[in-house]
Amino acid sequence: MTASGSPGLQPDPHTAAVMATWVDEQLTDRMGIRIAEWDPERIVGTVPVTGNRQPYGLLHGGASAVLAETLGSTAAALWSMPDRVPLGLELSCTHHQAATEGEVTGICTPLHRGRGTASFEIALHDEQGRRTCTARLTCLLRERPPR
Repeated sequence: MTASGSPGLQPDPHTAAVMATWVDEQLTDRMGIRIAEWDPERIVGTVPVTGNRQPYGLLHGGASAVLAETLGSTAAALWSMPDRVPLGLELSCTHHQAATEGEVTGICTPLHRGRGTASFEIALHDEQGRRTCTARLTCLLRERPPR
């Protein structure tokens, strides 16, 4: 994942290397998702509207879901790794208002962080500060298989 130069906390080298393999040259790169802030209590990331629109010129709801799952999975990884790995279990998105230009910013905060599951709320806003989507991601935290 690419940090945009914002001075957030960075994951430890092992976690960063594992997480980089999840997203390098994958969907998040193709969509232009960037992680701006890494902190166990708050993950912040963005997605551009341009290139991620549906046919009517609005940010695709799936793009909002991908941003939400990316931020929530990152938060779950920071919480659980290196002993456990997060696996998405449930993603729920409520789309409130359409974004038509600029970037959408997501802010992910923990709701529950246990040994077996972790849940996060991800609030997405457009550049005018209007909430475009509220998402909740729950991840199953599996024990890391032996290397």
